[in-house]
Amino acid sequence: MSDPDLSGFAGPAAGGPPPAGQGSGGNSRLAELEKSLADVAADLEKTREDWLRAKAETENVRRRSAEDVSKAHRFGVEGFAAALLAVKDSLEAALTVENTSIESFKEGVELTSRQLQSVFEKFSIKEIDPQDQKFDPHYHQAISQVATDGEPNTVVTVLQKGYLLHDRVLRPALVIVSKRRHDDDGVPVTGRDPVSP
Repeated sequence: MSDPDLSGFAGPAAGGPPPAGQGSGGNSRLAELEKSLADVAADLEKTREDWLRAKAETENVRRRSAEDVSKAHRFGVEGFAAALLAVKDSLEAALTVENTSIESFKEGVELTSRQLQSVFEKFSIKEIDPQDQKFDPHYHQAISQVATDGEPNTVVTVLQKGYLLHDRVLRPALVIVSKRRHDDDGVPVTGRDPVSP
């Protein structure tokens, strides 16, 4: 087999004239491509700068947010603490009075209690006083049970009131809960838990 005849081919590498259609038009095409490449490079650089700015802004926002959270933790109770100062002032004033009767002392304590209740209302702290209500383990802590003829699992004594902050339990109410005095057969259940076999 013989090689094809390439004697008529003379390209730019061979030092001959450029092939047809690549004369001055080829140079303009090359110039267009170079300009297009320069435009793309400029767009890429602008996009990179925009990205760096956005990244820096994101870091600044993150840093400011962390500072805000830190300040909220440190000073979040500032309003509550300031409101309690009036209660403390009242208590200290009561301690400085030298000649006081039981009645005036009681009035002072009642006034201070009302001040404290006002602070609690302002900051959405609510009392849990479940006397005669059904026992709820989410809001009550049973200390013991007592046998009664009434409805079982009812709060019969509140030893210590509980408190809610908005809807979250700050402290459950400490309670004594009723249990049945007799089981279903009329046998006394004192001394054992009515749910035990």
